[in-house]
Amino acid sequence: MKCDVCGVREAQIFQPHTGRRLCRECFIADVRERVRREVDRWGMFKPGDTLLLGLSGGKDSYVLLDILAHLHDTSRIIAVAIIEGIPGYNREEDVRRLRSVARDYGVDVIVTSIREYTGHSLAELVYRAWSRGYRVAACTYCGISRRRILNFYARMYGADKTVTAHNLDDEAQTAVVNLLRGDRTGLIRLHPKARPASPLLVPRVKPLRKIYEWETATYAYIMGFPLQETECMFINTRPTLRARVREALYEIESRRPGSLLRILNIIDELLEEEAEKLEPDALGSCSKCGEPTSPARQVCKLCEILSRAGVERPLYALFSQKGEEQPL
Repeated sequence: MKCDVCGVREAQIFQPHTGRRLCRECFIADVRERVRREVDRWGMFKPGDTLLLGLSGGKDSYVLLDILAHLHDTSRIIAVAIIEGIPGYNREEDVRRLRSVARDYGVDVIVTSIREYTGHSLAELVYRAWSRGYRVAACTYCGISRRRILNFYARMYGADKTVTAHNLDDEAQTAVVNLLRGDRTGLIRLHPKARPASPLLVPRVKPLRKIYEWETATYAYIMGFPLQETECMFINTRPTLRARVREALYEIESRRPGSLLRILNIIDELLEEEAEKLEPDALGSCSKCGEPTSPARQVCKLCEILSRAGVERPLYALFSQKGEEQPL
């Protein structure tokens, strides 16, 4: 069977949400073009912008690196890889491969870790919290820490935008979670037109937000990227609301292909005007570290969950109080 786009090469990939059968070349071109349209539609970044790219070594981040190299001047891209500190998950060879691939694109990778920022690895924080009866999901510590570290480096290097590799599955799940929690502001802030809630927060953009996870996996396989083979040991230890939403959305998508894309498209359409009008919050400052926090809070979320793990004086807070540069 010939490709539905070029009509010349053999079709090898079926795209359920369009019903098309594509050859490898046309599939890659399709994904790149859809990302380009999404970037242009929302003005995610301009030609002269400095971009701080978060790289994990997973399929999504490799795909984002490749596509950005086709859309933007790589001399204006800085990449940061964060080692979480999970036994058997963050291996030295994975980081070496990541740096090697990025170097081929002309992008330097800064390697840091949660330990260097907080004083403890992710696994240490989780076990400390659990030993104190605080049964929070490891993803909570991981997600909040990673966002803070990326924002810290984006500010340090004067980046215009922080770029993350969230795909369509990620964004649809976040949207539904916000709906279930009744978090209207969180839902609006998911929109690409929404501005940061504080001048200390570098604007974050997500060029892969309309690309399915299966598509990034297929893209990475075709390109031969050296992906991580191990899975996070905490993945099934404490199912979160997001995990339950993920399974429900996958079931819906399997029955009605294109559902995730329709969810995000309609949210984009309905909330665009509100997102443009949403004024940045007059956020307060954390009494421990000085980072932005909601007006109702004296302590930011990261300092709070670290405190629940028995970490009252994380490294970043100590440096902040001394008026010094935070640890690298």
